[in-house]
Amino acid sequence: MRIVAVTSQKGGSGKTTLTGHLGVAAEQAGAGPVALIDTDPQSSLSDWWAARQADSPAFAQGTVGHLAEMLQNMKELGIKLVFVDTPPAITRSIQAVIQRADLVIIPTRPSPHDLRAAGATVDLAERAGKPLVFVVNAATARARLTGEAAIALSQHGTVAPTIIHNRQDFAASMIDGRTVMEAAAGGRSAQEICTLWRYVDSRIKRLPVRGNFKASALHRNAFGTRTAFANHP
Repeated sequence: MRIVAVTSQKGGSGKTTLTGHLGVAAEQAGAGPVALIDTDPQSSLSDWWAARQADSPAFAQGTVGHLAEMLQNMKELGIKLVFVDTPPAITRSIQAVIQRADLVIIPTRPSPHDLRAAGATVDLAERAGKPLVFVVNAATARARLTGEAAIALSQHGTVAPTIIHNRQDFAASMIDGRTVMEAAAGGRSAQEICTLWRYVDSRIKRLPVRGNFKASALHRNAFGTRTAFANHP
């Protein structure tokens, strides 16, 4: 089972939207079963999933203190890929998630404040020895600052070649539990997310192989229906 942490110490970077979209894109691409974990006390990802009508991805909400238990439950049920949404600013919580991750995604808006804040998250990933990928997120099309942000970030780590642009369809789709791939499959936003997922998938596939596991009978029988793992306080 692979674990991807979507994290930034800067609030408003678009972590929740990116987590939900990558999870759905991965499931649609056949990389599942996929699960999402919301460790942010603001519960934005939880609210999105509660409004969602589709059967997948699976979902769990809880504190970082219950992360190991939630991940173990998912592994036993045959989940192949987990995306973890993290709270902003709480360094210990972010560090705990990064410690368990195989890959760290750092969404960063092309603004001076976001670029400065990214360094603290990079330090956490480097101390844990985890590979990281920057995603330039919520960018303005053809803005000079977008290109400058990608160049600045490349000095600290790998930058995903796909830029996610700021469009209203992202917010509109999240209101009722969908993604842009489901609300506007032929649009530019959907194309960007699917292209970004293919890149993330290529990075995941290059990671060192860890211990294998077998999907349980419970997973094979139950995953035809929408699944939420037990919530933890």
